[in-house]
Amino acid sequence: MAGGGAAGPAHRRGPGARAQTRHEPDKFAASGLRPAESDLVRPPRVADCPIALEARVAEVDEGWGGGFVVVQAEVLRVHCDARLVVPGTQHVDPGAWSPLIYNFRHYFGLGPELGHSFRSETPR
Repeated sequence: MAGGGAAGPAHRRGPGARAQTRHEPDKFAASGLRPAESDLVRPPRVADCPIALEARVAEVDEGWGGGFVVVQAEVLRVHCDARLVVPGTQHVDPGAWSPLIYNFRHYFGLGPELGHSFRSETPR
């Protein structure tokens, strides 16, 4: 992928586009979030995040065109705030967790539960 400096890859900016992003070397300081040491990988986790995954790259597929790359990861360790775990299990309580979801450049939270699949191990 071609580099584009502080504003990102040139092919993402378009001709004459002004930079809307910048390189930030200290993302924790810029965001006000706190780092937490990971157990099995080098990058730190975000201490303020109630669920964090430590993972390693398992496979990279660059055959998608348009500068897209699909990366498959293997989760090595899960860190979860105890308040989000169903007591006596290793399951996340879907009613207790309210993730921030980034979907096509828009941020969403969760609305009311509509139901669960037959595979759910935490039906209400």
